[in-house]
Amino acid sequence: MTDRPQPNHMKTVWSLLGVVVFMGAMAWAAVPFYDWFCRVTGYGGTTQRADSASETVVDQVVRVRFDANTDRNLDWTFRPMQTRIDLNIGETALVFYEATNNSDEPITGTASFNVAPEVAGYFFDKVECFCFTEQTLQPGERMEMPVTFYVNPDIVGDRDAGWVRDITLSYTFHRTDPPRATQAALAGDAAVNTN
Repeated sequence: MTDRPQPNHMKTVWSLLGVVVFMGAMAWAAVPFYDWFCRVTGYGGTTQRADSASETVVDQVVRVRFDANTDRNLDWTFRPMQTRIDLNIGETALVFYEATNNSDEPITGTASFNVAPEVAGYFFDKVECFCFTEQTLQPGERMEMPVTFYVNPDIVGDRDAGWVRDITLSYTFHRTDPPRATQAALAGDAAVNTN
């Protein structure tokens, strides 16, 4: 039995199918790749994660300002408990943010974060942060959430970021559970679909 050559239209179909599979794989990989790229390079002001405090402290002061925002779908009050601190580069600092659930339902949120200027992101190391996990607040609950960080001493010798002595750490809390009305609608849809 001999293999017959495929007609041209079948080659085209297989080529297009290959392109679709490739594009789907690239779309699937884009988000984790972008996240990895930002963490490695500090792109977009993405901060770094450190396992321990810095062992080196430089006798140069950096001012860190704190900013807090909430997504419009999140009925929380969220604010830094201090507006700024001055610390030596490499010195470990502990600061707190405060969140209060103003609603009558439990709400879970996740904080996104960045620093400005963006070039400082690669040198801003967080040891511990509430932003590493989801936070759930009960109705009316208030919580103080810690952030432990330092500015990496390597910033001093960096060609692009060596001039930075004023950094803003900004958080935005986003709701990660659907609002009660959405939950009820989803439960209603599920009941209709099972009947």
